[in-house]
Amino acid sequence: MLTNEQIIGQALDRIEAGYVFPAKVVDIDAAIRRRLAAGEYDGLAGPALCETVTAHLQEACPDKHLRLLWSDQPQSLDPADEDGGRAAFLALLRAENQGIRRVEHLDGNVGLIDVRRIAYATEGAEAIGAAMRLVALSSALILDLRACAGGAPEGAAMWCSYFFPDDQVHLNDFYERSTGATRQFWTTAHLPAPRYTDRPVYVLTSAITFSGGEDVAYTLQAHGRSVVVGETTRGGAHPTARHAVTEHILVTVPTARTINSVTGTNWEGVGVVPDVQVPADQALDTALTAISGA
Repeated sequence: MLTNEQIIGQALDRIEAGYVFPAKVVDIDAAIRRRLAAGEYDGLAGPALCETVTAHLQEACPDKHLRLLWSDQPQSLDPADEDGGRAAFLALLRAENQGIRRVEHLDGNVGLIDVRRIAYATEGAEAIGAAMRLVALSSALILDLRACAGGAPEGAAMWCSYFFPDDQVHLNDFYERSTGATRQFWTTAHLPAPRYTDRPVYVLTSAITFSGGEDVAYTLQAHGRSVVVGETTRGGAHPTARHAVTEHILVTVPTARTINSVTGTNWEGVGVVPDVQVPADQALDTALTAISGA
């Protein structure tokens, strides 16, 4: 069994090797090792250790994707299985209807799609298309991301593609530290359902909207394609890799960063700031009032 010093040391090694901002690694490493030497992690184990180290990591570097996570289910320690996180997320998406909780037709011919996770574009295309087909004839659409916990960048680009007329819109770029390459994301040319253009789109957010959900909200807002209503989101913009340190402890390391094609930046640390700020539980009624008065 690894000691806390070994667990933390291995996590810091992963951060040093992969973190998207190498210049920040020295400060992160020094801050955690200083606390380790002072005995601040003595006697901690399991979730308590993960929560404490995570708080200190984010204090040293305010990146909400930089975390130590506890998993009740044992994780493989085989380096060949490090894509297991993707496999696990795919399984979760299949069990949760590719992240789509509900689709409704509201009074006034308003469509509503409640999205809890952003699916991969390949696996999720059919379900996303089915949801968009059900709202295709509505006069306005509400995309409810208030409980969206994140997901895949490719899926976020697919969701956004429905709200533009063609494949000529440059949405954002992803810079990856490991390769030094920048990947561009554009609207998708071929979609399995009609595009939703020339009609109002309202995006609902909350203080727990995170990562891939923030991507959709931020991108549509930046391109002037939606009105965001609700609360400022959590502020996690960096695509992240997960590495098993023990069978139950993983370190998440942001390995890339998003660069929006309009703003030249992203929502990391600041969140998506709504156009209309209201408590999350009032966001739907606020959007409906705005639509009915339009």
